[in-house]
Amino acid sequence: MSDDSRPSTTEPPAVRTAAVIPAAGRGVRLGPGAPKALRALGGVPMLVHAVRAMAASRAVSLVIVVAPPEGTAEVKSLLDAHALPERTDFLVVPGGETRQESVRLGLDALPPEYGIVLVHDAARPLVPVDTVDAVIETVREGAPAVVPALPLADTVKEVRPAAVPGEPEPVVATPDRARLRAVQTPQGFDRATLLRAHETVTDDVTDDASMVEQLGLPVVVVPGHEEAFKVTRPLDLVLAEAVLTRRRLTDGF
Repeated sequence: MSDDSRPSTTEPPAVRTAAVIPAAGRGVRLGPGAPKALRALGGVPMLVHAVRAMAASRAVSLVIVVAPPEGTAEVKSLLDAHALPERTDFLVVPGGETRQESVRLGLDALPPEYGIVLVHDAARPLVPVDTVDAVIETVREGAPAVVPALPLADTVKEVRPAAVPGEPEPVVATPDRARLRAVQTPQGFDRATLLRAHETVTDDVTDDASMVEQLGLPVVVVPGHEEAFKVTRPLDLVLAEAVLTRRRLTDGF
């Protein structure tokens, strides 16, 4: 006769994690040419680096790339042409007019078994895997929303914007730098929380965590990394090339 009073030693399976990479924007600050996500970094498109960065985490089993609507086939061919981890599935879906709309379209394509969602900028191609794993682990521990961030190196001034661009702007306050952080990606979320945020918040926002803030739910910060910077301007691309070169020399990246 079996002893049903003994506690079960079977642990529940880990919640599966997917990453959504919105890559439908043009990236005009890098100048004319291909969309920012398709610009080459070390001979490989930035988007491919960003996808590899997410797939480098063993916790991430699906990466959804949200592509320009007219370039979905091109992006799929691009991913097919580059070596990506076999343990990770990849999906390309068409995006929308705004980043917020593109993220929502990526969420619409997410299979039901994924309970944790990362949202990552395609223009942050060099985020280290330790940062990705730290975000995921903090969501697993119960945080509804997690962002990696760094302390600010510069003093920040709040100003009254000039009516005419280029005119002097009066300073109105100097925020306490110790209380400020520069936010990076991937941002991690409990899936239900992120879906609720996208269903509720209609304002155009710069990141998904601010949507969760508007719901009144907590957002927590984990340490970011200096190499997870966003490639926005030509000088950023020069710095990214230098970081990639160092990695290849020291780590065989």
